[in-house]
Amino acid sequence: MITIMEFDSDTARMIAANEANWDARTPIHVASQFYDVPNRDPEVWFAEFEWDDLGDLAGRDVAHLQCHIGAETVAIAARGARVVGLDISAESVRAAREIAADKGVSVAYVHADVHDAAEALGRERFDVVYTGKGALCYVPDLAAWAEQVAALLRPGGQVYVVEFHPLLNALSPVPPPDGSEALLLRHDYLSGRGPVERDASRTYTDGPELTVAKVSYEWQHGLGDVVNALVDAGLRITRLRETEQLPWPRWSTMTSDGGWFALPEEAPRLPFIYALQAVR
Repeated sequence: MITIMEFDSDTARMIAANEANWDARTPIHVASQFYDVPNRDPEVWFAEFEWDDLGDLAGRDVAHLQCHIGAETVAIAARGARVVGLDISAESVRAAREIAADKGVSVAYVHADVHDAAEALGRERFDVVYTGKGALCYVPDLAAWAEQVAALLRPGGQVYVVEFHPLLNALSPVPPPDGSEALLLRHDYLSGRGPVERDASRTYTDGPELTVAKVSYEWQHGLGDVVNALVDAGLRITRLRETEQLPWPRWSTMTSDGGWFALPEEAPRLPFIYALQAVR
């Protein structure tokens, strides 16, 4: 892995643990029914508003940060973009290359930490930086991340962050151990308590338990933290969306009209994902 930015020894240890955890998760994810790599249309991972916000991608240079196995990366490439995916996990990058080749889509993948993205991918190279859906919680230094994003963008380029809403984290992205489906606040909405150690012996997909690298670390970032980090890096916010939809049914009462899932009409309207667009 290319490592340029220096962290304190404890943070570096946690980043290394996450790298090992994602290496261990990758073969489980590739084989899972959750991703269903051979059969599932990768566009299922996108809400319709994402394509509206991104606009015509044909001929544009796009960087997908923290791309994992490229489930979304290949969909962006299929829309005519020149795409580079970056991920901290060597196993994820290897799998992503194989998946793109199997689907006949041209994508370049680079193994690097997102905090080193500008050096790994090239400064002022991209029209669009895309990231999200469970990525930012693995970023310990949001200011450094935003500076990397800004450095990747050409003048006039845009970053598009589509992330799980802090309220979803507060409600718990996965069911609690007792299986309760009540809409109760269980975790922090705001940042400030530092890293959280997770028991990652089971990943979020179907499949077996991990046999190694069973611990991961996450950092909570409030919506204001992300906005301010991008503004401080010199970017101008142009759009902020909040949606009650999710690409999977977190609660059993969620229903789908053929796309993403939402709680039933009689339930409270709550934001589970946000989309943030900013321009350099």
